[in-house]
Amino acid sequence: MRLLHLAPGGPSRGSSRHLLACRPALLLLLLSGCLGASGVAAGSRRPNVVLLLTDDQDEVLGGMTPLKKTKALIGEMGMTFSSAYVPSALCCPSRASILTGKYPHNHHVVNNTLEGNCSSKSWQKIQEPNTFPAILRSMCGYQTFFAGKYLNEYGAPDAGGLEHVPLGWSYWYALEKNSKYYNYTLSINGKARKHGENYSVDYLTDVLANVSLDFLDYKSNFEPFFMMISTPAPHSPWTAAPQYQKTFQNVFAPRNKNFNVHGTNKHWLIRQAKTPMTNSSIQFLDNAFRKRWQTLLSVDDLVEKLVKRLEFTGELNNTYIFYTSDNGYHTGQFSLPIDKRQLYEFDIKVPLLVRGPGIKANQTSKMLVANIDLGPTILDIAGYNLNKTQMDGMSLLPILRGTSNLTWRSDVLVEYQGEGQNVTDPTCPSLSPGVSQCFPDCVCEDAYNNTYACVRTMSALWNLQYCEFDDQEVFVEVYNLTADPDQITNIAKSIDPELLGKMNYRLMMLQSCSGPTCRTPGVFDPGYRFDPRLMFSNHGSVRMRRFSKHPL
Repeated sequence: MRLLHLAPGGPSRGSSRHLLACRPALLLLLLSGCLGASGVAAGSRRPNVVLLLTDDQDEVLGGMTPLKKTKALIGEMGMTFSSAYVPSALCCPSRASILTGKYPHNHHVVNNTLEGNCSSKSWQKIQEPNTFPAILRSMCGYQTFFAGKYLNEYGAPDAGGLEHVPLGWSYWYALEKNSKYYNYTLSINGKARKHGENYSVDYLTDVLANVSLDFLDYKSNFEPFFMMISTPAPHSPWTAAPQYQKTFQNVFAPRNKNFNVHGTNKHWLIRQAKTPMTNSSIQFLDNAFRKRWQTLLSVDDLVEKLVKRLEFTGELNNTYIFYTSDNGYHTGQFSLPIDKRQLYEFDIKVPLLVRGPGIKANQTSKMLVANIDLGPTILDIAGYNLNKTQMDGMSLLPILRGTSNLTWRSDVLVEYQGEGQNVTDPTCPSLSPGVSQCFPDCVCEDAYNNTYACVRTMSALWNLQYCEFDDQEVFVEVYNLTADPDQITNIAKSIDPELLGKMNYRLMMLQSCSGPTCRTPGVFDPGYRFDPRLMFSNHGSVRMRRFSKHPL
């Protein structure tokens, strides 16, 4: 059964697409801003791009292990990035960073709620017209296809409902709100379609695979295309396809050095976790870990089908394929049962695999990259002048093509605004007000003052993370990941005070950066300049932190 009705999402989208298809001269005029940077030979067709995005897939704890076909078809045929990070370890802010190429303080999506700007009216008005898919379509003439989870509050009645189709998408096949596998509703070019719980027609990962294959079969052959396929896996409720529900029975969450240990010298939210964890908590997280891997097997199938179809249609050699996740995940680290949101490697580091024209096979890059780089990279591939954007990220194309003597960044910003109400959780009366995401044994994964910003630095000599919390303690965490990759020991009180001051200053600069100023030299770069006077206001007091919205 054909799943996709290939009609663009809305009258204006349809008419503009047909106008471009019918008037080649007008098309060339519109494309004049998209032919310079990608190195595409005159007269040849510009590359296609596919972006595969999973939900809550870690890199640190072996999240890529189940995806053998994906690693073979993308990673081994191209480049794997071993130091890929997200600027916020939560779904909606991270996805907004992918779409806009901006840090959260510039796109203003701070959590997964409408109040936090997740798919809000403000987001739709200010940010959606400037996303990289919108530029690809309006300025570069790409067919743009979306299938899967968009933003966590997409489809909310107060923000246009499922009738809202974001600017920039020719074909729209989006999930209402958060990840599910069955019993969900999709917006198909602005019209709602409900799905039930029949595996053969409703299992979402497979539905996304089928609708993507339909697009490849019935799209226009006269325009390049961009596809973004955003799977529910491995997000909860971790519902595996029937054929995979008995796999990995002997797999358990990794017992690494930071598993089930107390977060000594860490922020109070980490210190409140109970150590050792109860047997029931460990059984729960082991089961969750196993089920997460099971759901990823269907993603592996999706990737295989997609690559085979691209090869069959003759498009594979002219198509870049990106595979990544919106954030990492933890299962028992520092005795926190399961979630993301924290500043540690297991939550902020993600897989990133890329194959495509001009990328040599079996490469690994240690360059420090972030998901704010995906938009600039894809626009660069299309030949768009990146100086016309306000994006904070950098194009990865020089890395992918093996450019020699490349000057690259040495740090990225990570920022998060904690969630929680200033009331006591009735199920955990002994805890202070403001906690959220609490488990039955009253271990909580978030709080309203779990608000932090970090500089993640990697250079030839240093591998550091410097973080400040916006709370009463003005708590600081610093880790030397060369000596302490599991981030057991907070060295904030023992590190060289001069270096601490430089990191504090660099954090201040990144928290207020925009566009090019987000790409200035880091603390360990030759061009770095440190002016301590900028750490103080006109009244001589230390700078105010940016995220505080709640009384402490």
